[in-house]
Amino acid sequence: MPRDLTGLPIAISGAGTGIGRATAIACARAGMPVALSGRREAPLREVEERITSEGGRALVMSVDVADAAACARFVDATIERFGTVYAVFANAGYGLRGPVHELTDQAIRDIFETNFWGTLNLFRPALAHMLEHREGGTARGHLLACSSCLSKLGTPFTSPYSASKAMQDHIGRGMRHELAPLGVRVSTVHPIGTRTEFFDAAASRDDSVGQSLAPPRMFTQPPDRVARAVVGCLRKPRGEVWTSHTVRLVFAAATAFPGITDRVLGRALRSKGAGAGS
Repeated sequence: MPRDLTGLPIAISGAGTGIGRATAIACARAGMPVALSGRREAPLREVEERITSEGGRALVMSVDVADAAACARFVDATIERFGTVYAVFANAGYGLRGPVHELTDQAIRDIFETNFWGTLNLFRPALAHMLEHREGGTARGHLLACSSCLSKLGTPFTSPYSASKAMQDHIGRGMRHELAPLGVRVSTVHPIGTRTEFFDAAASRDDSVGQSLAPPRMFTQPPDRVARAVVGCLRKPRGEVWTSHTVRLVFAAATAFPGITDRVLGRALRSKGAGAGS
């Protein structure tokens, strides 16, 4: 039977906008107390006001997920306010575009610090609490990471982003099996393009160069679609969460037939006029 989420606290990173915002509101409507974190406090306060105006409970903390100590303080604050932490949704992340040979080492390191290490920085203190408070030798909790459909395929001009999401995906799969005997669920979420500020933010970063392959509108979804899938996974846990069966099959085929995939990507780049000198 689906799990009743009422009263089960969740901590969400990157909760001020886009998928994080939509998921926070959806979780609150499902009865979950919600701890909200992000680098900018103003949008978090707006989400908090939305949740409390609908009768929910929320906590706000400004956090850079690349800072492990800050993530630990965020989890501690969640436990202090709500008594425990049942789930975390590691959602904070950003995109980076440009040919790898033109990107600086620091730019590539930074995206891994946020997209990948930020996930572990949030998972670790929450998991420690879950394992410490086992009942009858079994822990209770759910760790979710917002990966991407691009975790399955490296794409030109966005490959550092794809690689960081692939690391989330692979670590999530490993942890899923490692923690299953202990009672903790681990899920990776694989959205397709979402209609949020994500691509604008990627384009506006000072270290972005070249061209990105933003998805056509037919391959985008509103963040509410992802939020519903996350809540559905919290109710009935599963390992991978996809919001488009069509895209999932496309990426499976792309992995199975790399030669065809390379030809398709090359044709797409030529049609955009992109190349090594872009």
